[in-house]
Amino acid sequence: MASNTIKLRATEADGQVTIKALITHPMELGTRKDAKTGELIPAHFIQDITVTHAGKAVVTGAWSGGVSKDPYLSVRFAGKKGDEVSVAWKDNKGDSDTVSAQVG
Repeated sequence: MASNTIKLRATEADGQVTIKALITHPMELGTRKDAKTGELIPAHFIQDITVTHAGKAVVTGAWSGGVSKDPYLSVRFAGKKGDEVSVAWKDNKGDSDTVSAQVG
C-alpha cells in the first residue's frame, strides 16, 4: 500500500462540503518510451477512486491512463462541519491509498 500520496482538504459553506484532493501518482499510459533506453514505460495508473462521506460512497470513478500525472480531484456535496470524508484509490498494479479528514 502506498502511503502519503493524497493531500486532502474538506471545507463547508452554506451546507455544501467541498473536498479537494491532490494525488501523487505517475499515471503512465504504457505507450511512452524511456528517453535513455528506448523501451516502453509500463502502464501504471489509478483505476478506481472513491469519495466517502459519513461512511457512504458519494462519488466513485473509473479512471485510466488518460488522466494526467498527479491528478487533482474536487467534489461538492451536501454535508456539515465535523463530518468525516475520505478519498481512496487503487491502481492497475494493486497499489492503493486512503486518507480521511474532518470537514472544517
